[in-house]
Amino acid sequence: MEFWRKCSSCKNPIAFGARYFQCSVSTCNGQRTGYVFCSVACFERHLPGARHKDAAAVEVHAPTQGMSPADSQAPRRTIIQPTPVSGGAKSPAAHSSPQEVLVIASRIKDYIQAHADYNTSGGVMDVLSEHLRNICDRGIDNARADGRKTVMDRDFSFLKNLR
Repeated sequence: MEFWRKCSSCKNPIAFGARYFQCSVSTCNGQRTGYVFCSVACFERHLPGARHKDAAAVEVHAPTQGMSPADSQAPRRTIIQPTPVSGGAKSPAAHSSPQEVLVIASRIKDYIQAHADYNTSGGVMDVLSEHLRNICDRGIDNARADGRKTVMDRDFSFLKNLR
């Protein structure tokens, strides 16, 4: 065999000792899947189908002929962190930018109208959204304190004290 493996996307051969890219998500690098990409463009073609929340292309060097992949000690580095493919999580930097409204204005207005026969100012949505951000931040902190990366309903138990 004159090449190490074929690109998982375009099927072009990847030569022994050549640079290639792996997905940073562990399920893409397992023994059964083992996706490898000859270029960042091929890696990016993999993203829509993979549905990763956050993935990066990691540059790796193929083993030389006669060397196993585990023996390869070439340094690894992250090449790219693409933007989410579809409405994924926002980066922490987005928190400092102008904030979007997190509530459905028509639903809030309908609720207030039905329960109190009052009208609702447009500024209410910004205030409620800011409160929701603060509540979510506290929930994130509680999940982090429990060593989880999933925010759960129990992370908002502090809200029971607000009633």
